[in-house]
Amino acid sequence: MDSNNYSTYVSPLSTRYASFEMQHLFSEEYKFKTFRKLWVYLAEAEKELGLDITDEQINELKANQDNLNLDVAKEREKIVKHDVMAQIYAYGLQCPHAKGIIHLGATSCYVDDNTDMIIMKEASKIILSKLSQVLFNLKRFALKYKDLPCLSYTHLQPAQMTTMGKRATLWMNELVIDINNLAYQVDNLRPLGCKGTTGTQASFMDLFQGNEKKVKRLDDLIIKKMGFKKAIMVSGQTYTRKEDSYLLNCLAGIASSAYKFSNDLRILQSFREIEEPFEKDQVGSSAMPYKRNPMRAERMSGLSRYVIINSLNSDFTSGTQFLERTLDDSANRRLTISECFLGVDAILNIYINITDGLVVNKKVIAKRVSDNLPFMATENIMMEAVKKGGDRQVLHERLREYSQKTADEVKDGKDNHLLEIIQNDQLFNLSQKEIQEIINPTKFTGRSSSQTKEFIHEEVDPIIRKYHKKEIQGQLNV
Repeated sequence: MDSNNYSTYVSPLSTRYASFEMQHLFSEEYKFKTFRKLWVYLAEAEKELGLDITDEQINELKANQDNLNLDVAKEREKIVKHDVMAQIYAYGLQCPHAKGIIHLGATSCYVDDNTDMIIMKEASKIILSKLSQVLFNLKRFALKYKDLPCLSYTHLQPAQMTTMGKRATLWMNELVIDINNLAYQVDNLRPLGCKGTTGTQASFMDLFQGNEKKVKRLDDLIIKKMGFKKAIMVSGQTYTRKEDSYLLNCLAGIASSAYKFSNDLRILQSFREIEEPFEKDQVGSSAMPYKRNPMRAERMSGLSRYVIINSLNSDFTSGTQFLERTLDDSANRRLTISECFLGVDAILNIYINITDGLVVNKKVIAKRVSDNLPFMATENIMMEAVKKGGDRQVLHERLREYSQKTADEVKDGKDNHLLEIIQNDQLFNLSQKEIQEIINPTKFTGRSSSQTKEFIHEEVDPIIRKYHKKEIQGQLNV
């Protein structure tokens, strides 16, 4: 379809969000070239196991493997109403000597299911690479700000102190879990192989005159050529759709992690602590020229919700495969699988772009710390005053009174003068210098800096070394 044709619908995943490399994997060109690869694999394996197939026929198939004549196939499909048969017909016109052995003994799911599995494996490799790029960006960010004190929040209310780098490890940890889960699923994908019409391999038993060893060997040879470890051992006409479900649930997990990050960023940008990249000529609002809206993070949120909901289709599809199979999976999978991968690809493009240019407003962060730290430090102040001879119970009551009064004043728009009040109260017997030492923000961040370095060294660096190929810039209109 011509993307410049404005009279027909084109998915925004293609025109606005997903990368070319991911779109290509789900293109008709890639799909039908993979069909032809699988037909070559089948012919090669059947010849190796003794069927009357010649080198000339296989060479003819290989010579036309990438020479798609899709227009011929489309016209044929209008007549036969069957896409696989139409592709066999089109391939056969180009391979007159091999026409009779194309798809020999196989059913449509031999090419449909195995192609889907190959595409999902290749698409997952792209996702893993982009996830590692996000980790790479966040690692740099976390190490740069591992010692920068900032407020942490529980219930979206100021809690104790953390550091900006430690907070980034929370985002990274979600992605580490996602990468490990996705890598496990990819490593354990079990394609259909060649199981025949209802999974019994009856057609191949006929071809090989009842020789079960050869039929089993055929499955193994094809799976090896496909680049997988092992075929699913038992099936109906299709591989179990739980394979799709588990893989798409991994994608939903990635979307969930990105959703968390995007929402955190939107909150922090509202506080003006951190901002996503904002380009020189970017417009933040059509009505309010001063606005710097977190539009990339908002786009991540929207796309993440779409992927999470869309992935649920795979569980329903898996559960409605009556007996050896029904065809209500076909149209649903055609949309669900491709758009989950395209959606996550789009999310990660944005994630890469944002994390490559996060803006940290240190003065704003310091101001928010100074406004809230006096309340958090009251216990430390009390204990230091006790060391100098004060009565804990009396000091506690005095601090309670001062804190509540100051909190009311802050809510009324006044500055926080709690430390001045304490310093001027002789009961505490603390100098300004002593109080400033007590409320040094770095004393309230615990092991934040060490945790950040340890986590990156033990959990993040091994993943980056395994999957990180090169720096990937965010693509399309991020």
